[in-house]
Amino acid sequence: MGFRGIVIEQTVDGGRIREHSAELRDLPESFLDGSGGDAPVDVDVLYSGVNYKDGLAVSGKPGVVRTSPLIPGIDLVGRVSASADDRFSVGETVVLTGGGAGEATHGGLAARARVSGDYLVALPEGLDARRAAAIGTAGLTAMLSILALEHEGADPERGPVVVTGAAGGVGSVAVAVLASLGYRVIAATGRADSEAEYLHRLGAAEILDRRELSEAGPALQKRSWAAGVDTVGSNTLVNVLARTQDDGAVTACGLAQGADLPGTVMPFILRGVTLVGINSVTASRELRQRAWERLSSDLPADLLDEMTTEIPLDDVPARAEAILHGRVRGRTVVSLAE
Repeated sequence: MGFRGIVIEQTVDGGRIREHSAELRDLPESFLDGSGGDAPVDVDVLYSGVNYKDGLAVSGKPGVVRTSPLIPGIDLVGRVSASADDRFSVGETVVLTGGGAGEATHGGLAARARVSGDYLVALPEGLDARRAAAIGTAGLTAMLSILALEHEGADPERGPVVVTGAAGGVGSVAVAVLASLGYRVIAATGRADSEAEYLHRLGAAEILDRRELSEAGPALQKRSWAAGVDTVGSNTLVNVLARTQDDGAVTACGLAQGADLPGTVMPFILRGVTLVGINSVTASRELRQRAWERLSSDLPADLLDEMTTEIPLDDVPARAEAILHGRVRGRTVVSLAE
């Protein structure tokens, strides 16, 4: 029995993408042969998502796709249909994030998947499949950022937290969770005019225009927040660090503005600021399970629904372009149930 899925094909020469296509196809089950490693788990996909990284892959931007042909999609939620991994049983609902899915191995933007069980977790209690997909990699990344800030001593009593790229997928979840935990959240966005009301509904106390952070600034600036979740990189991250209070912490998980870090060591050696990198792709199984448990309890369901848009598989290419151009709010869920 065949299935539908997005397939990317690329020709790469000298490290440059010379030819690229991403199209919806009817695929045979044999297309998945060789996937999943030594103990593959077959999954009937219910929902996937469109993350920023998926936008890069589908749109033919470099740095994501490492094999061709490839089914993109860095996360999925579905039911196990067959399993050579004794950790998972047929009929169990599982969530996949990371592990190279949608980059080096076939991912979730198809009705079937064959994956390694090493990056699967059982659907957390308190979440249904659609909401788990709405959280996806972006929400997991947000929660990993919050766990890292807590590890560094963040507490609502110490002061506000800034979230950059606040209207995006990671940012929206971070704003909602931090606000629910009692933090005063400062939401930085380039869409202040259109998204301020939305961000306030998620719990943001203050809206900051990203232009205040996106240009080069002094090495040390006015102390404005105790911690930060940065999804943007480049000058924005440098300015967030420069405005962080003594002994504060900032997490970095994105590069929408750029992969460079054009700053100085001043915030680190004169204010004791800590910069923590967040990598959801290879996060340990234990850490991912902990993050999912916290998401099921700390992310209000009504706010998750508020930030979620559902689309069919056919609309993924257009959505990929929109997400890269900053025109997508919150999280996008792709319905794949057949």
